[in-house]
Amino acid sequence: MTRPPTAAQRRVVDAADPVTGRLRGTEAQLAALVARGLAFRHPRPPHDHFLTPAGHRIRETGPAPAASAPPPAASGPPADTPPPAGVFAARVGGEEDEEAAGTAGASDGAARAREVHSAWQGLLELRRMTNPDGTVERPCGWERAHLVRAAALALEAAGLRPAGAAADGYRVRATPQPEAVAVYAPDAEPLAACAAALERAGWQPGVCTEPRTRVRYLLASPRRV
Repeated sequence: MTRPPTAAQRRVVDAADPVTGRLRGTEAQLAALVARGLAFRHPRPPHDHFLTPAGHRIRETGPAPAASAPPPAASGPPADTPPPAGVFAARVGGEEDEEAAGTAGASDGAARAREVHSAWQGLLELRRMTNPDGTVERPCGWERAHLVRAAALALEAAGLRPAGAAADGYRVRATPQPEAVAVYAPDAEPLAACAAALERAGWQPGVCTEPRTRVRYLLASPRRV
């Protein structure tokens, strides 16, 4: 069982890059996180340290508790639990706040575009650093552990519009199938645009039809080869 980090180590975990999981800390802190199974040292130069899936789960439980608080539960939240407030998250569609609905002002929209671009570049770097062959054309382990958020980032980075309270657009949802998400869109044209964006991002989308409602949607999985 993974040992919980100390308060100092937890601060290092909380400060990790929200997309790539890259860590910054002293050699002793990083080595201790590796020993606890919360981080790994990349074998290629510059030998940076990154969070493991267990480290990501601990980070997503929120900020470290105060010293007098009881210890956190042993198990973390599901992989696609929304991150805590203040942490970047791609929009999956259906968010209720005004900015997510696409009603924010131009300045807020430009800031969001910069955040999305930065997150996508960080994800490509994570692919390069963690895929065995160093490719950026294929999704990495973090994306397979965070399917909904990863697919949503690919769509938002492609410039597609998520659904909101005042606008229609894509919606990314979890499915019972392993390593697959469902992507809904208002009609055939935006659905095709979502499929093209996911294909460019290294996903395998296929058009499906719900048996009862006859609604068409994409079933998309991260490509392995």
